[in-house]
Amino acid sequence: MEHGRVPRRCVLVVLDGLGDRAYARFGHKTPLAAAKTPHLDRLAALGCNGLYHAGILGQPLPSENAHFAMFGYEPCEFPGRGPLEALGAGIPVAPDEVAALAHLCSVRERDGCLYMFCDKPARVSDDEGRALFAAVAEFESRGVRFRLVRYKGCFGILALAGLPELVGTLFTDTNPMVDDLPIPEVLPLRGADAASVNTAAAVKDYLLHAHAVLSGHPVNRERERRGLDPVNALVTQRPGRLAPIESFTERHGLRGLTIASGIICPGLGRYLGMDVHLCRDTDDPGADLAARLAVARTALADHDFIHVHTKAPDEAAHTKSPEKKLAVIEALDRGIGQAIGPILDDENVILAVTADHSTPSAGPLIHSGEPVPLAVCGQGARRDAVASFDEISAAGGALGHPRGTELLRVLLNAMDRARLEGIRETPVVREFWPSPCRPFRLRGS
Repeated sequence: MEHGRVPRRCVLVVLDGLGDRAYARFGHKTPLAAAKTPHLDRLAALGCNGLYHAGILGQPLPSENAHFAMFGYEPCEFPGRGPLEALGAGIPVAPDEVAALAHLCSVRERDGCLYMFCDKPARVSDDEGRALFAAVAEFESRGVRFRLVRYKGCFGILALAGLPELVGTLFTDTNPMVDDLPIPEVLPLRGADAASVNTAAAVKDYLLHAHAVLSGHPVNRERERRGLDPVNALVTQRPGRLAPIESFTERHGLRGLTIASGIICPGLGRYLGMDVHLCRDTDDPGADLAARLAVARTALADHDFIHVHTKAPDEAAHTKSPEKKLAVIEALDRGIGQAIGPILDDENVILAVTADHSTPSAGPLIHSGEPVPLAVCGQGARRDAVASFDEISAAGGALGHPRGTELLRVLLNAMDRARLEGIRETPVVREFWPSPCRPFRLRGS
């Protein structure tokens, strides 16, 4: 690094679930391509563009796995969504505990099996939720102790504890995620260890217990009297266990900050040792994003890498309305226009805008496997011929098609922090430069 030079910093704006399919109603364009986005288009024209996928083409990724790769970590290091949500929700989970997502739902019996009737039952009051969670809060079977903790509505974390030889993570989900599908049986994954085989059987015991208790609970008798669906089962998914991991600062030489709402990005940030600025969502996603960008501008004084996140496009897509997603995208573009100026004008800041994955706003898929547009702006960034920020235009950009952890490498390079391959200034090879090496000491000093 040149003597006296101010180190470059980075603001990464992630518009969650921005990518989509093309729809005839939009002239066979995606909602992003059909939307009026003059401010995003300006960023594309000012920068270097490409198509990014956090995994491999055609692979639908959830936000937590995609962000894990975007932050420069490999899939084999991923701890599971369960413990990350626990961190984000402030629910203590011991290092030796397994944590899984859990939520209450409405099921019906058919031919001796359970089927999902309603994944998100309507009109469940706060008092009802608390009472139902409390009824199945603790259980023990086959040496596995279960602890269910609610964090909002019908959603919570299921923590499993016991001897290491009895508690494992390699068992199947029981949440089909779509109504009218069967509740999957709890089974150990192929090649699972003995602890996971035992845990799968214990989870089956617990879920049978929960179904029996909830089915006869006074809350559900009263709901049925009022003509409402009973909240009579608990389903689980994405178990995992926290493990020691190299912090974001250690791995990349950057002090990181995530500015986000919800629990998954804050949970991931805490796991990786990043600072967290927790936000609230309102009914104005554009104003929310503008406020987060203003926080990012101030935070550049103390951070090298700032992740600014909005879940709004993903949530709009999950309503299965392309028109609603288009409207949200246009609102976010207005928010960017209101707040991006000071960040864009700072010659020591690299600004990147992208998404974590594609979320189709029609059809049966929850997420889909298409890549998403990426624009990188800042001093020294190549300016290509791309003038529109959308999934098709970005394909013609000079960045090409980065994948997985390559995004962080692209950003380190743009920040003039990329290590020249072959340099060995530290015992552990880092991908950033300069690395914090041990100074050469004179003998006897």
